[in-house]
Amino acid sequence: MSDQALVDKLERVWRSLEELGATLSEEEWKRPTDCPKWSVQDHLSHIVGTEATLLGRPAPEHTPQDMSHVKNDIARRNEIQVDWRRSRRGAEVLAEFREVTGERLRRLRAMTPEDFAAPTQTPVGPGTVRDFLEIRIFDCWVHEQDMRRAVGRPGHLEGPVAEHAVGRIALAMPYVVGKKAQAPDGTTVVFEVTGPAGRTLAIGVEGRRAKPLETVPASPTVRLTMDVETFNCLGCGRWDPEWVLQQGKVRLSGDTALGETIVRQMNFMI
Repeated sequence: MSDQALVDKLERVWRSLEELGATLSEEEWKRPTDCPKWSVQDHLSHIVGTEATLLGRPAPEHTPQDMSHVKNDIARRNEIQVDWRRSRRGAEVLAEFREVTGERLRRLRAMTPEDFAAPTQTPVGPGTVRDFLEIRIFDCWVHEQDMRRAVGRPGHLEGPVAEHAVGRIALAMPYVVGKKAQAPDGTTVVFEVTGPAGRTLAIGVEGRRAKPLETVPASPTVRLTMDVETFNCLGCGRWDPEWVLQQGKVRLSGDTALGETIVRQMNFMI
């Protein structure tokens, strides 16, 4: 995929967020979401703050009063941007989002292949500007889904951005199976993610290491079947795994005990 095709995806998710925001009442902007102490508006404020920082704009000189839900330095920086905008109306944050993302797109469209290949720090370690952009697409889509669930406006669960996001979550599943769930050697696990943006992911454990398999086994040790929304909410820590299991949002076949362990360990977000 070309660099500008990645920019196309980022623009697509930003336009989807803009269209969603245009439908929201002030009451809906202030509704709580699955992220502790964050409203619908807070998610958009987070995206605005990140993109403004990437434009080189200074962070606000502000200290939030409540940081009890903040777990690390990245979250602390995020909370400053979010809390600083909490006194505003949702429409004001949406207007800033339009302005900031418009400027970001202009700069991204002007970048050269060398610019995209330049080294930079990403949320998962050293990488390139292109690597960072791939994470931004995923992050923006995840927050869009947080907002949509809170206001009962499901959408954007199919298409190239949703497929990209599912692929990012899939990258973490060998870590979940091998390191977090401690599946033994010889184990094979199949994630069957249903829906247009879904995929089938097969993982095998050998030498105490889990890795993707090229061929999906006909009779894996355990098969976990879920839709894109559930895969996202478990992988990103939005839903309580016990609630997910009780609601039957994941169908298990084979070693159900191992399957339940994997479900409980799917959150890979810091």
